[in-house]
Amino acid sequence: MPVRHVDGNLLRKVRRAADLTQGEVADRLGVTVPAVVGWESGKSLPDGEKLPALAQALGADLDELFPRSLPPDLADLRCDAGYSQYQTAAITGTRSAGPVANAERGRRRLSEKFLPLLAQAYGVSVEALLAAEERSFSPAPPDAADAPVREPRPEVAPGEPRPGSPGTLSEKLAHLLAETYTAPHPSDAVIAARGNAKVGSAVLSEELVRGLRTGEVEAASDEVLDALAAALAVPPLFFRSDDAEVHRIISGMRLVRGGLAGIAARGGGDGLPAELLDFIGGVVDGMRPR
Repeated sequence: MPVRHVDGNLLRKVRRAADLTQGEVADRLGVTVPAVVGWESGKSLPDGEKLPALAQALGADLDELFPRSLPPDLADLRCDAGYSQYQTAAITGTRSAGPVANAERGRRRLSEKFLPLLAQAYGVSVEALLAAEERSFSPAPPDAADAPVREPRPEVAPGEPRPGSPGTLSEKLAHLLAETYTAPHPSDAVIAARGNAKVGSAVLSEELVRGLRTGEVEAASDEVLDALAAALAVPPLFFRSDDAEVHRIISGMRLVRGGLAGIAARGGGDGLPAELLDFIGGVVDGMRPR
């Protein structure tokens, strides 16, 4: 998508001109000081949905502080309104952010019933929302006649990461939270508390989980990976393997298990047998690195 340009040096100059410390900016945005340091040094980038709040905290215009060279797509409109992807479930009234996530990725267009809801939340017209949707499905500029022809997708050898599959810890966490939860996903604090309870040790903290999720922390010990896996109900192999097929299978099994458990809890499915749920859970939980 057309990402807004973040200039760390400009960010630092504007902050100093506003007579704010890095700590004060961090407090206003609900992030850590190291996060702000990373943004200003260029070592990391703020989440797109944080840019409006960051500009407001610095008393700057969003478009001037974080310029964009192309018109917005759906993800840009969402970020400009200050929403993370998973928060859109509350806007559309769905159990997950799947409808918006699929539209942003150019996979499936938004249902007509969601258009006025999202347009109102994003502060744009339905027409502007539809135009952004078109750009999400056709990311190349319409006048790019001289643009190079896109190369065919290369074949990927077994065991090698496939383009578009989650590779970093941050991408793997984002994939789990966006694709396999049928309700708004748990907060960083809840993930930390749940993982610590599962492994019986204070391995995770809210700050560490947030850092891993946003990419500010790029590596983690086996203890941390085990606690994350326990908190999110996947085998540790999900975080340790770069095999796209492993990610696909584990994600799919987790989604199926969660969906069937939800049906059973609501009394549906004609009383799904416990053996079926145990079998599915066992397949996922039994997967371990070889």
